[in-house]
Amino acid sequence: MNQEASALVAFVFFILLIAVYFVPTFVAMSREHRNAGAIVVTNLLLGWTFIGWAVALIWACTAQEKEKNQP
Repeated sequence: MNQEASALVAFVFFILLIAVYFVPTFVAMSREHRNAGAIVVTNLLLGWTFIGWAVALIWACTAQEKEKNQP
């Protein structure tokens, strides 16, 4: 494999790692989680530890209570 191909493989691998790192953020945003901002911050700052990443993912997947309409 030549140097250009190696660089391309490394770049694609890096992009995939970034995508996996931000899975909790993507889940929270797609579910329109009411604490999406806090989940993003937790993922960004603590995601590098597996525990922080797992906490952010679990939090993003938790059920949300529907807001009660008050008259």
